[in-house]
Formats: sequence, structure tokens, C-alpha cells
Amino acid sequence: MLGAMQDFDLRVTHIIDHAAREHGAREIVTRWADGSETRTNWAEVRRDALKMTQALRRLGVGKGDRIATLAMNHSRHLVSWYGAVGVGGVLHTVNPRLFEDQLDYIANHAEDQVLLYDAAFKPLVERMKPRWKTIRHFICFDDGEFEAWIGAEDGNTDWATGDERDPCMLCYTSGTTGNPKGVLYQHRSTMLHAITGLQPSIFDFDARAVMLPVVPMFHAASWGLPWSGAAAGIKFVFSAVNDAAVLCELMNREKVTHSAGVPTVWLATFQHMDATGTTLPNLRHAIIGGSAAPRFMLERLMKAGVNVAHAWGMTETSPIGTTGAKSWDWDDLPFERQVDIKQMQGRVPFGVELRTVDLGDPETVLARDGKTSGALQVRGPWVIKRYFQAEADCVNANQWFDTGDVGIIHPDGTLQLTDRTKDVIKSGGEWISSVELENAAVGHPAVAEAAAIGIYHPKWDERPILVVVKKAAMEISADELKAHLAQSVAKWWLPDAIEFVTEIPHGATGKISKKDLRDQFRDYKLADA
Repeated sequence: MLGAMQDFDLRVTHIIDHAAREHGAREIVTRWADGSETRTNWAEVRRDALKMTQALRRLGVGKGDRIATLAMNHSRHLVSWYGAVGVGGVLHTVNPRLFEDQLDYIANHAEDQVLLYDAAFKPLVERMKPRWKTIRHFICFDDGEFEAWIGAEDGNTDWATGDERDPCMLCYTSGTTGNPKGVLYQHRSTMLHAITGLQPSIFDFDARAVMLPVVPMFHAASWGLPWSGAAAGIKFVFSAVNDAAVLCELMNREKVTHSAGVPTVWLATFQHMDATGTTLPNLRHAIIGGSAAPRFMLERLMKAGVNVAHAWGMTETSPIGTTGAKSWDWDDLPFERQVDIKQMQGRVPFGVELRTVDLGDPETVLARDGKTSGALQVRGPWVIKRYFQAEADCVNANQWFDTGDVGIIHPDGTLQLTDRTKDVIKSGGEWISSVELENAAVGHPAVAEAAAIGIYHPKWDERPILVVVKKAAMEISADELKAHLAQSVAKWWLPDAIEFVTEIPHGATGKISKKDLRDQFRDYKLADA
């Protein structure tokens, strides 16, 4: 016997239909790289997406074809998200920060048919054209080309139909080891993820929300914000540049209530605020992900009355995995304890399951005791099963995906990440968390950025060294920093050496590249080694 409810396929074009119908006049603002601004709304985004669907059909693009974008955050990029899936195609957001060999690989591996790009990336596109074998059409978002292309259509068409398990979006990992891997999202998984994102503990969206996403639309599905934002009918404020002065001005003028970005974005914002006396009185919800946020950052935002959703996720999880949900007794907790909780990566929403297993024996599931750390695994309806065009699944027989993270799960389900499996430092048979060392270091007012890596030691196997960038016009010695660290970490965790540098290498997504840092210090010799 079947249930007697209506069949309603979970395809993401329903989201933009809802946004246009119920929130059509809600504004979407774009501040472009040249300083100009445009304003549109959800009804116009849907209209333009339908025109793009028609224009793609005229090019011969159809179901399953990959449509790539190489672009920053703006309203035309948003239109392309819905126009690409509207034709039954697969949206492939390409990260322009990748190396050219990686861009060569992913476009050809994805077999992209069309590329939509920002004029700022035209030199890159011209260099890559001979290497991209499958792209037949190149369309620039700027200079009127995109608008002329879709402007030739009337928008009087229907979205492509199909199964809710059809693919709708393709995102590649940053490829820190080997070639990037493609993650192919379904309509169904994306819809479930979008609805989940509306929860107060995640994006906290309703029609009153004004969101300025600093997380780029080319990275990890922009954390799902363009889908969830449309579902709630929020106001988006986009900026094609990530300059702190520009962002703060936009946030105040447009009364931004929500923002999302990696910790380095918030650090730059704080520096601008401190230098200029700027405040952000309207901000009430900040999503921080991509890497662990240092304690002082959380404290500063929370003291300003901002709810911090410290989040963990990855391209392979669409990307929501956990966020800093408030506990049932939150209002009774002292502020320091609230910060303790927010400093961890939070709890799962319904739909995601977590567990940790022994680092040396993945068959041994570890207790949720708040003490035992292990390799983090995840499963759920928006978690990857197989990489794009791979022959084998990347999960075990029970659907558990190995995230590459090391963490502790507390009895109430709160996740506390301690490291990456490839970055954890093993000294004398015990594990040292590079993340905790780094967070303790950047808590010092003279430290702008820090990274900890393991260096070979003949007795202890590995010992940590700390690589540090000082803040401008500030000084700190290695001994002073060690004394500061001693207040937060165990004595045997203290780095054997501290090296001050002018910059630390970063990868394509803005995260510290431990691989490049280890290469840089490959021949480093510890004093007692």
C-alpha cells in the first residue's frame, strides 16, 4: 500500500518559483568590482533564469550537460545557478584560484560545454581556451554580453522536468593532494540541504534576513546559501570584491543582518573596524566555517550581540555537517562556558550522522565521551557516495564517509575538531593537535596568523614547530609567545621552535596549505635532533 499524498518532485527549480511567487519584490543588490551597483529582485532573477534556459537550449545544451561558471558573487552569477539547472543541466562552479593545471584538469574531466565568466578572468580564459577541449561556448557576464545573450529570449518557457535524483550541481575539491575530485549533487539532496539550512541553528533565515555572503559562489556550493536564501525569500547583498572597507560600508548601508565567511575574512573586518572605528550594529548572525575560528574572534562577535554559527562541513557534505547550536540550558550558562561551546564545531541537524573511529583501526568505533579523539566519519542524504566519474564508492558498506578530520564527540553530540588526519602531530606515541596550537597562538594580540607542523625528531618521531606572521608594527619574541602558549596547552605540546615569516602559504580556498608549508620546511633541523 502506498500513501495518499501528492507526488512533488524535489527539484531545485521549485525554490526559485517559490521565491518569485511569494517574495518577488525582495531586493538583491550587487556591488561590482568597478564600484557600480545594480539592484534586482527574486521575480527578475526567475525571469532571467528562464531566459537563460531558453538561450542554452538554442545552443543545443540539454539534460546532463555541464555548464561552468568562473565568477565572483553577483546577481548574474545567481541567475546562472537557476538557468543552468532549469535546462536540465549541471551547474559547475569553477574556482578561479586553482592553479592552471588544475583548471585544465577539472574542465576537461567535467566535460563542460559552456563557460560563463567574469571579465576580470578574461586573460585567464584566453590562456586556457586551447587547453579546454570540450567547452564550445564562452559567454562573459560583463560588458553587456550575458544580458544581450539572454535578452534575445522572452522567458516564455518551462523548466526541464525529470527525476529528483538527477544531478544538478558539480563542485570539485581543492585538490591538496593529487587531482581535484568532483562531487555531483542531486536535486533531491540539494533540496533537503536547502530546507535544513533555514533552521535557526544554521542560517537562521526568514524573509527579514539581509545576507552578505563573503564565502564565494564558486566554493562548496557557496555553503548552500543561494538555494536556502531563495527558499526563505531573503535580501541578498553581493560584493564582487572582498575588501573589508567595501564590505563594512555595504553591511551598514544595506542593514545586513547575516554574513558568512572563513576566519580570515573576519580578521580583516576586525582590523578595518579597529582602524576606522566602524561598527556593525545591524549584524545579528555570523556563520564561520572553512577552518577553526580562534576564541577571541568568537568572544568579540558574541559580546557585540551576534549569534555565531561556528560550522563544520566540506564539499562532500554539500557542505553542512554541523553548526554551533545552542544547548537547552544556554541562557543559564556563564559567558565563558557559552564561548567554550561555540568554539567547538557544534551539533548535527537532522539528516546528518557522525561517529569517530580509532586512527589505527577504522573498525573500532569510539565512545562519545568528550575525551577520546579519532577519525571523523559522516553519512546522510546530502553526503557523497561516489566521486564524479569514479569507478568505486568512497564510503564503506554502511555508507560512512571518512572525512579526513580528527575529532572528539561529546556526550550531547557536540563535535570538537582537533586536527586533520594528515596534519596531526604524533610525538612519542601521543597526538598533538596542530589546530589547538594555532588557535592558542593567534589569541596573542601581536600574532596575525600561525601554523603548526610536525618536524622529524629521532627520539620523539615528530615535534611541533610553529610558523608565525606578526601583525603590522607589532613585535613579539619566541620566548614571549611560548609563555603565552603555556597558559593554554600542555607543556609537552609547546613547539620546539617558533619561526617568524612574512607570509604563510594558502591554498585555492584560502586555507593554510600545510602541504606547501611542510615542503618549505622539509630540510629544517631541530636544535636537539
